[in-house]
Amino acid sequence: MASPRTITIIALSVALGLFFVFMGTIKLTPRLSRDAYNEMKRAYKSYVRALPMLKKMGISSILLRKSIGALEVACGIVMTLVPGRPKDVANFLLLLLVLAVLFFHQLVGDPLKRYAHALVFGILLTCRLLIARQPEEQPPEKRILSVNGDEQPLICEAAPEKGKMKVS
Repeated sequence: MASPRTITIIALSVALGLFFVFMGTIKLTPRLSRDAYNEMKRAYKSYVRALPMLKKMGISSILLRKSIGALEVACGIVMTLVPGRPKDVANFLLLLLVLAVLFFHQLVGDPLKRYAHALVFGILLTCRLLIARQPEEQPPEKRILSVNGDEQPLICEAAPEKGKMKVS
């Protein structure tokens, strides 16, 4: 049976992956929702207007929106389908992307309700990454004591934590 840690990582990976595939697709095409697509176009135009440095670098609102959308779709697919280390890399990239989006929202002065989802999903990405990077708990070792040729399990108490003394 899978450990609760493994189940949590898988559930977060699939849920976050599907969310970012959905959101990235909305940024790329109006097929899912024309209203949401038009809102994304308007929002990214305001981000580029508020950050003239992007315009000087030759980054238009269309390029910014499509780049972020494509990155969200790609990382979302990896989070949903690919096992191992690439999932953590995709998680980290999405976390950086969420931080950039939060910066854009703050830059243009959007109210909290416009970017609350980004905060929530940023927290979920952080939690998933922290859980995934924790070492797996190892079951305690069973030691065997050989007495007169008979093997018997050795009952040993766990070592006290560093800085703490066990008093009997």
